Amino acid sequence: MSAVAVRAHAKINLDLRILGLRPDGYHELRTVFQSLALHDVLSCEARPGPFALECSVPGVPLDPTNLAWKAAQVLWRSLRRTGDVRDAVVRIRKHIPMQAGLGGGSADAAAALVALARLWKADVRPAQLMDLASLIGADVPFFLSGGTALGLGRGDEIYPLADLPKHWVVLLTPRFGVSTQDAYGWYDGDRAAGTLARPEPQFVPGPWPSRSAQMVNDLEPPIAHRHPEIAEMRAVLLRAGAVAASMSGSGSTVFGLFQRRTAAATALGAVAGRGWTTMLTESLGRGDYARAARCRLQPSRVRAV
Repeated sequence: MSAVAVRAHAKINLDLRILGLRPDGYHELRTVFQSLALHDVLSCEARPGPFALECSVPGVPLDPTNLAWKAAQVLWRSLRRTGDVRDAVVRIRKHIPMQAGLGGGSADAAAALVALARLWKADVRPAQLMDLASLIGADVPFFLSGGTALGLGRGDEIYPLADLPKHWVVLLTPRFGVSTQDAYGWYDGDRAAGTLARPEPQFVPGPWPSRSAQMVNDLEPPIAHRHPEIAEMRAVLLRAGAVAASMSGSGSTVFGLFQRRTAAATALGAVAGRGWTTMLTESLGRGDYARAARCRLQPSRVRAV
């Protein structure tokens, strides 16, 4: 086998509550993840020499700080291979915005874990992959299963929920990004100062049995306080006809849910020209996610992205 290609799908958070601080210093979370059709593509190729990471867009770290590189290291050590990772190159064709709360780095890590296990012909069971994923990052385990899921603990304890009925999703990403460290630091600071606001719940309409997702993101108020554009984007999407709108994860992307594609496309046109990056995508259930994210063998050499 010379190469393996796999999609790395983005996510949004249909709900994100911070329940407190853990003894290990992380925040205790209860969140609802939702997979999107928007995706990066990773091509993993066997190549003699030191491990290498390449990407189609500038600004992506191509060293051990990248979670895809960390995934290669974690898998390499789990296979009891000595020394540094070698004899493979991972090429990322990037479409998911960075520092946007869409999980692009974690999705790439999960995809690299799966693709490299296939490339290296490693006999790794799904439960083992989940354990390895939790060593890479808090939300990486979610990207091994996708669909709609409840995340507890640091976000790494994943429990499948009834899939959200198909919705079209409009994504608005401003010119600024928000680091996860800053987002949680601002939350902690506002909470300690007693100035933390609480967003109002928004129940997603339609035949969906889950009441876990109320479109409340505890990180949104402190980020919107520093970046008022967040609240503006949310209001614009609601005025454009979204059934619900919220910031995803630690930001800075704000998303709106639409039950019909025509309504989402109309809204996309209505928000154009404001200086935001706009995208139209759709939600993915677990079955569609599994089919879309399946590894594909590449019999010939993969071209650089």
